[in-house]
Amino acid sequence: MFLYQPTSGYCYNSDSIFLYDFISAFKPKGSLLDVGCGVGIISLLLSRDFNIETSIIDKQEKMLNYAKHNFSLNNLEVKSYLGDFTQFESGEKFDYIISNPPFYDSRVTQSENTHLNIARYAHHLPIEDFIAKVKKLLKPKGYFIFCYDAKQVDLLLYHLTSYGIKVETMQFVHSKIDRDSKLVMIAARMGSKSMTQVLPPFVVFDDEGVYRKQAQVAFDRANTNSIKGDF
Repeated sequence: MFLYQPTSGYCYNSDSIFLYDFISAFKPKGSLLDVGCGVGIISLLLSRDFNIETSIIDKQEKMLNYAKHNFSLNNLEVKSYLGDFTQFESGEKFDYIISNPPFYDSRVTQSENTHLNIARYAHHLPIEDFIAKVKKLLKPKGYFIFCYDAKQVDLLLYHLTSYGIKVETMQFVHSKIDRDSKLVMIAARMGSKSMTQVLPPFVVFDDEGVYRKQAQVAFDRANTNSIKGDF
């Protein structure tokens, strides 16, 4: 799959590929909304692989234009919305809401690049407001699948539970087996009564700095070729 990315500003990284691979295990079908879609990498791959009706939303017009171009480039249909997700109103409810949202703590030193800042820092999409809006837009038994800062997992569990969205599956991502996890991938479901499954850790590199099998399989499955270009 070919897709365009901006020459400067935010570009997708391995987190998006790993999240795509994680979501794929749930074999999405029906309607899907990609929140903070960026250039559209995750929903592009899912639309390629699964029979879904895809919608995307981003508050940055520049990124949304890249995403729409990439869907068109790959002959995939999409509905697009420009705006802040917390203010998004829709008569439609979704079977799946997915996201690689901004989650860095706002108290750290921030990028002065506007596009990077919006893509990275949590105050642009506060987690409680995010989850509250997800609850309004998910169908009964609908899935909310996303990744977030592993250090804030307690906050995630608290707010998800408060809004009646039960975590069914979670997996922590580690750069190496002896490193702390910096990313957690979560699949939560409206009205679920299932117990939470904590999967074995997703470890990206071996001791020699080579991709481990699970990570390499995710990259091979994605099979993306990105082109830097402005338009």
